[in-house]
Amino acid sequence: MRVVVLGAAAGGGVPQWNCNCEICRAARDGRPELRATQASIAVSADGEHWFLVNASPDLRQQVIATPQLHPKTDQLRHSPITGVILTNGEVDAVAGLLSLREGSPFTIYAHQRVLSILKSNSIFNVLDEKRARREPIEFDVAFEPKFSDGSLSGLEVLPFAVPGKRAWYLEGESGSEDPGDTLGLRISDKRNGEHLYFLAACAALTPELKQRLQGAPLIFFDGTLWRDDELISAGLGIKTGQRMGHMAMSGEDGAIAAFADLGIARKIFLHINNSNPVLLPGSAERQAAERAGWQIPSDGAEITI
Repeated sequence: MRVVVLGAAAGGGVPQWNCNCEICRAARDGRPELRATQASIAVSADGEHWFLVNASPDLRQQVIATPQLHPKTDQLRHSPITGVILTNGEVDAVAGLLSLREGSPFTIYAHQRVLSILKSNSIFNVLDEKRARREPIEFDVAFEPKFSDGSLSGLEVLPFAVPGKRAWYLEGESGSEDPGDTLGLRISDKRNGEHLYFLAACAALTPELKQRLQGAPLIFFDGTLWRDDELISAGLGIKTGQRMGHMAMSGEDGAIAAFADLGIARKIFLHINNSNPVLLPGSAERQAAERAGWQIPSDGAEITI
């Protein structure tokens, strides 16, 4: 199974369009290696057909930068992207769907709650459902995504509920939060059983979730903030990480401490906010994360498991 990190940053990317914090300023002016697009990965069992996990607003840029996702040279219209699996309805997970509107067939896999969001917003009608089929998925029910011609992909995906928040633009609407608002994924190669976990948003690592993740060979996990009050103390926002549905990396209740005894072979932070000092190589925060066995990826990194 092959995995490409299409984007490693949280909403807005790095640098954010209107931000002049230390990291954004450095990424814009003198350190282009700090630049990152919004979080998404691509997964393939055969290296030819690819499934995206979330569709970032930066998707067009990500496809251009990723040769694995380029059209075949002998075809006028073609895309290796054969499906998109959505883990939530946030803007930075669904807006990229609009870049896939030019006719190549693919399937959108999402919880019914997220599919309802797409259905209720007429802008997504540009995705002809005859070409962009919408397939509901349920947590704790595994499925094998299919290629555009209906053949099986060789991947198995198990969605599961993760503590989180409903999309921020829906917070003022009536109705309670639902387990379908935020999903984690276990993605495995059916040929050899190799697998990974993907949790780009997570508000807490519950005992049940710890048990599920114990001993995993690879996990992509929510790395939005270093500290829970990071945005407030930096003057960049008014919400804590918990209020936004994200665990901090550091602290007694943070991700680094929570994963310390789970025996996970490879741990990668994803969805990292521009405010997070872990983005800076050589920073005390980066050193602490790496000592604890965590990796901070760059856009375009490929992993084979």
